[in-house]
Amino acid sequence: MSIEAVTIPREKSFSLAQVPAWLWIGLGAYALLLINGRALLNDSDTYWQITVGQWILDHAAMPRADIYSFTKFGEPWTSSSWLAQVLFALSYNAAGWTGPVVLTSIAVGLTFGLLAWILGQRVSTTYTVTVTLAALVLSMGHLLARPHVLVLPIMVAWAYGLLSASERGKAPSFWLLALLALWTNLHGGFVFGIVFAGACGLDALWNADRAERKTLALRWAAFGAGALLACCATPYGWGSILAARKILDLGELLHLIYEWMPADFSRFGAFEASILVLVGGALFSGVKLSPPRIALVLGLLHMALAHVRNVELFALLLPIVVVVPVAQQFAMQPAAFARTRVPAAAVAVLAVLLGGWTWLTSASAAFAPPEGQSPVAAVDALQARKPKRVLNDLPFGGYLIWRQMPVFIDGRAELYGEAFEVAYYRAMQLKDVNQLLDMLKTWEIDAVLLTPGTPAVGLLDHVGGWQRVYTDKNAVLHVRTGN
Repeated sequence: MSIEAVTIPREKSFSLAQVPAWLWIGLGAYALLLINGRALLNDSDTYWQITVGQWILDHAAMPRADIYSFTKFGEPWTSSSWLAQVLFALSYNAAGWTGPVVLTSIAVGLTFGLLAWILGQRVSTTYTVTVTLAALVLSMGHLLARPHVLVLPIMVAWAYGLLSASERGKAPSFWLLALLALWTNLHGGFVFGIVFAGACGLDALWNADRAERKTLALRWAAFGAGALLACCATPYGWGSILAARKILDLGELLHLIYEWMPADFSRFGAFEASILVLVGGALFSGVKLSPPRIALVLGLLHMALAHVRNVELFALLLPIVVVVPVAQQFAMQPAAFARTRVPAAAVAVLAVLLGGWTWLTSASAAFAPPEGQSPVAAVDALQARKPKRVLNDLPFGGYLIWRQMPVFIDGRAELYGEAFEVAYYRAMQLKDVNQLLDMLKTWEIDAVLLTPGTPAVGLLDHVGGWQRVYTDKNAVLHVRTGN
């Protein structure tokens, strides 16, 4: 009697090698941002963003007029980033400053993981990793705990959906409009999403057969109409579009706000290096693009050169715009992970490990905005004197709102407008001394809180009726003496 051997199939063992490169990139970007979490809070606007979000939660309503300044109090104001502000407030309530840091890090991880996945569908792992890391390096300067970062993964998904439809010779899926509606409630930059959709529509028509262009044009036009309606799917209705437009009307002021300044090539940096590499590579390889794609590339480059805040748009969207035509022209093969499904076990293990590591990192790190934007001692001294009207330096606006003190000015440039902020800048920089003196008199200022490097500080030290009562490395406080 023989005994037959029975082979029992063994379950496949789990290995981290099964995790695709795009997921590692997303996790790496998340970890990098979390480790450097303090840098994410290096913007005073984060203070008032959280404050506005908390007001929305407390009142279950949308702010429609200014309540934070005494210079524009009661004037119409639309909080175009209301949903992002609520998310930041909720995250802060849940975990203190760790909350906004983790929320921002998650958005960044999703953004670059998604970018790597998109590129990996067309080009090799080497190219995917190289381009994605270059995009991360270029974007680092503007990755802050602010609403614009929360929309980055949405923007990447929106661009990919539009360009994919164009490449298939079809109109985009109307499901994409849900992304645009979400974008509109998170940040006013949704206007760029509409413009980008128009450019992709032209690309689709360029590539389509002549007989199909009319039908395709009507479908893209219907999608465009739907996009405009999606932009009105906010508590403010079409007022969100009007509020976003105000940024474009700031004129000369855009040259005074750092993130709206043009790119600076006085020193060689990563942005200049990337442009030179791209130009050199295109010339050497003979890259060919259709006219609509060339227009998209030049448009993204122009935006990045005109305003440094748009460098991350250039870094994230340029690879998506060119990846398909370049891959087709040079017969590139997709990355090895392009058709790889992430095992459920890998997701579970990574989620547990990442959650534990996040908790340990957050527990050992004291995340908080920098002292230069948080003049705690100076504001304590200021409040002790119970001033009625304080002329504050712009970097202190967010913190004063956080401390529930009416401000002269803060980061809401669209509220204050070009004329007001330019006059303020000229006064603080002593471009016009009389303007500063008139400002102090007109607004009945009884205290002035400025950074030590602001030129107006020196003048107040020598003007009668004003006395310096507090000084540290972050702030200088003058009060009116009544003389």
